[in-house]
Amino acid sequence: MNIKHFYDDALAQGSFAIESEGQVALVDPSRDIQEYIDFANDHNGKIVAVFETHPHADFISSHLELHNKFGAKIYVNEKVGVSYDFSPLGHGEEVKIGKVTFRALFTPGHSPDHNSYLLLDENGEQKAVFTGDSLFVGDVGRPDLREGAGNIQVSKKELAGMMYDTVNDVFADLADDTIVYPAHGPGSLCGKNMSSDLSSTIAKEKENNWAFQIKEKDKFVDAFLEGQSFIPKYFPNSVEVNRKGAASLEEAVKNAEVKEGFEIPSSALIIDTRAKEEFKKGHIKGAINIQNQESDKFETWLGSIVGPDEDYYLVADNKDDLEFAIYRAAKIGYENNLVAGVINPKGEEVTDPLVNVEDFKNNPDAYTIIDIRNKSEVADGKFFESATNIPLPELREKAADIDTEKPIIVHCAGGYRSAAGFSIVKRLLPEAKVYDLSDAVNDFK
Repeated sequence: MNIKHFYDDALAQGSFAIESEGQVALVDPSRDIQEYIDFANDHNGKIVAVFETHPHADFISSHLELHNKFGAKIYVNEKVGVSYDFSPLGHGEEVKIGKVTFRALFTPGHSPDHNSYLLLDENGEQKAVFTGDSLFVGDVGRPDLREGAGNIQVSKKELAGMMYDTVNDVFADLADDTIVYPAHGPGSLCGKNMSSDLSSTIAKEKENNWAFQIKEKDKFVDAFLEGQSFIPKYFPNSVEVNRKGAASLEEAVKNAEVKEGFEIPSSALIIDTRAKEEFKKGHIKGAINIQNQESDKFETWLGSIVGPDEDYYLVADNKDDLEFAIYRAAKIGYENNLVAGVINPKGEEVTDPLVNVEDFKNNPDAYTIIDIRNKSEVADGKFFESATNIPLPELREKAADIDTEKPIIVHCAGGYRSAAGFSIVKRLLPEAKVYDLSDAVNDFK
């Protein structure tokens, strides 16, 4: 038996391949299937099964493509209410892959239709449990992401009660040395207190995970619901796409229209993916700057700022950068509302002034300061006492409330978000003087 853990840093998302006797099973595969094909080829194996823990909110899964290309059976809880051919698995039901066995565990709480999968070796010993978004390292999956999506509608308080039962009646009964493999790690919006470790054991979670420490159900529910982060706009849409099954990533990227030197309509929603330094030197008026860099979370912020029903354009300097941006947009299903990708678009171009650092330092009260960090971050302490907090995901909806009598300063924690926030405010309040504090971040260290 071979187990490989794949991890997408941008989405903090884990998926798994398990090989036995030349048969390969996948758990919660991401939309890009090439790494799974490579794994199967390396082990002279064939992909025969896909186990889905639930319809994911934060990424598009490749289960339908794997079924269509390789005939892999898709196993999922029937409560999900999918539109594709699948094999239902209820609590305690088993599937044999080579010499190993997958046992479905019904583990609702993050969602009402969630399965985990317990991996048993050829001797029936518990080796690992693939917990999806139910049990994380140090946390459990938040219960408030559906927002009306999905086959079953359950309140977040009801889900919180289900999670208490899942923790205490399912996971607590597993063998202590069973390896815990969750679908997400630190930085994911599917939880709030995840460890930096990407795997664990049941024993470690019993000792260290807060969810095992609270024995009273009411107190557990209160703790579980408290302090959850924002929900990106794209999450409910991803749930529905995953319930139906998505087209192949290759097809999605190939079918995206690409133009060069095209004049984008002035009223259009334009996402400029270049580095903020290049963006500020000259960009199409009204463009929003979401930087597409290897280490960032482009997918999350694209799906938090742009709604899944909004048409938009992507802008880049060259073909490679543009194709990479389209590829990343497709990972969250956003190729469907992409009008076109544009290299070096024509149109009215503007530059952005830099903030006068000394004037701001000496006269902060002369500026309207907008802190676009999340509410939980601001609760831990403000950088500027007079700042107004409008989290970045809410900025397009609330920019009209900003005081424009004074010059506006936009800031976050490190600079990536403020580049996007600055460009949003500039787009929506074109007559105001707007500055990005990240241009001078080194002056405040």
